[in-house]
Amino acid sequence: MMMLRSLSRPLERCLGVRAGGDALMWHANLKPHASGDFSIAVVQANNCLEDQSQVFTSPFATYVGVYDGHGGPEASRFVNKHLFPFLHKFATEQGGLSADVIKKAFNATEEEFLRLVKRSLSVRPQIASVGSCCLVGAISIDVLYVANLDDSRAVLGRKASGDKENTVVAERLSTDHNVGVEEVRKEVEELHPDDSLIVVYTRGVWRIKGIIQVSRSIGDVYLKKPEFYRDPIFQQFGNPVPLKRPVITAEPSILIRKLKPQDQFLIFASDGLWEQLSDEAAVNIVFKNPRAGIARRLVRAALQEVAKKREMRYSDIKKIKKGIRRHFHDDITVIVIYLDKHRGSFCNKRTKQNAMGCTVAPVDIYSFNADGGDEDLLQKIT
Repeated sequence: MMMLRSLSRPLERCLGVRAGGDALMWHANLKPHASGDFSIAVVQANNCLEDQSQVFTSPFATYVGVYDGHGGPEASRFVNKHLFPFLHKFATEQGGLSADVIKKAFNATEEEFLRLVKRSLSVRPQIASVGSCCLVGAISIDVLYVANLDDSRAVLGRKASGDKENTVVAERLSTDHNVGVEEVRKEVEELHPDDSLIVVYTRGVWRIKGIIQVSRSIGDVYLKKPEFYRDPIFQQFGNPVPLKRPVITAEPSILIRKLKPQDQFLIFASDGLWEQLSDEAAVNIVFKNPRAGIARRLVRAALQEVAKKREMRYSDIKKIKKGIRRHFHDDITVIVIYLDKHRGSFCNKRTKQNAMGCTVAPVDIYSFNADGGDEDLLQKIT
């Protein structure tokens, strides 16, 4: 049974440090979890950090969340505060973690955010167009669960078999819900046979209704609920999209996998990383380098790719201020989970005792603020 009882209390804020030389990068030192160690790092590009992330650890289980917002930070902050408590609630009621528990937690988070949007629409109509990806990983009793909406990604690094034992293979565990992927584009088109413009190519990429690239998310209420585009308040805010039915959903893809001895580590990251590094490149960096600071090393590798593409120096990228920096790269969140226990190196009792806690990246790197979220919005409403 999942051990998330501490989430009924305010989450412990286990802050890391800013990375030297880059005021917009944050990372936490290597920390223990039930199956080994984990590393986390974030770099901010947007004016307000839209990526949110958390790792919950107990002696028996590990939970990872990466939430990449779009249109603003409100949805990702909301998910960061509410999804794990819902997972705990439904797992407790049903006697353990399962695909059904995960789906219920995603749905409950979506419904709660919808209620927040309805309450706040009159004072902040933009909230109807805010959304977030949602990538969740859970390891419980040697079983891995990966659930996702949107295009954040989970990748496994596992040792190759046969003559290539000293090499590592990248195995993608999540599905990119992005209409830039032909399979996803066809899926959306088949769900809307009466709409020839459901997916259009504009501004260099495929987009649903010419607006959004992802086909699943938390939030983005104006693309799910026809009543919102008809609302006079929302119509004053922007260009409403006439809907016959929802054009995106909050139904997660879920993978369940028994962990094996050859499984070395997991990389959970927002699409800011994967826009710059392939699955294979990221896995090789983790495999070939020391554990300490490994998430930060991945973020830096991505930023070095950004600099290379722009024919700039990495040191110049680090000097660019938030907001302006979004023209060069997206917010990037990386969490690396090492899987020592599942390779036969069982954690000792002391490690397991130290594995209890929750690490939450700051809500905003620049201000180093670890608090905020929907409470700020509700305070404005009341």
